[in-house]
Amino acid sequence: MHTLLVAANPDPSSLTHHVREKLEAALHPVSVEAADLARERFDPAFTLADRRAYQGSGTYPADIVREHRRLERATDLVLIFPVYWWSMPALLKGWIDRVFVNGWAFEHSPASGLRPKLQALTTHLLPIAGGDSGAYERHGYEEALRTQIEHGIVDYCGSRRGATAFVYESEQPSSEATARSVDRAVRIISGAIHARSRALL
Repeated sequence: MHTLLVAANPDPSSLTHHVREKLEAALHPVSVEAADLARERFDPAFTLADRRAYQGSGTYPADIVREHRRLERATDLVLIFPVYWWSMPALLKGWIDRVFVNGWAFEHSPASGLRPKLQALTTHLLPIAGGDSGAYERHGYEEALRTQIEHGIVDYCGSRRGATAFVYESEQPSSEATARSVDRAVRIISGAIHARSRALL
């Protein structure tokens, strides 16, 4: 078992990074690697080189090869991110656009159709939302976000769906309430990963 935690927030003192640190501690003794996309200065812009690699007429850029190797070591992936406009930040979306590409995460051609390739990976989601759970339920925001990522990305690439745990009301004035929400989300994700680890023993 090896878990890759991917965090996308430019502020190292943000709740996003606090949650990542708490989750990393809760996963002990499972092997964990943390990827801070902002600190690592990952470039989310999809370039002509990315496009040519996607089409099979070029090689993957060196920074993408490094991400592929990092993901190939992982049995579990956890995406930890603040919700921006009911979706993920551009930094994380660009990471997925550039890394989860044709030929590596899946293969698609007019002749053979779709062949997912990430069956060995389980993907978990830990979105950090400013709104409350009631608003997300009333307006269908949680369902829309889960459909976009779980079905549109995770299922498409053949990865197993892991746990999804929202941290709601992340900007409320009561630090105690925020702490309870964080503890709950960390407990759900770490519990799912520990359960998988025990099942493999």
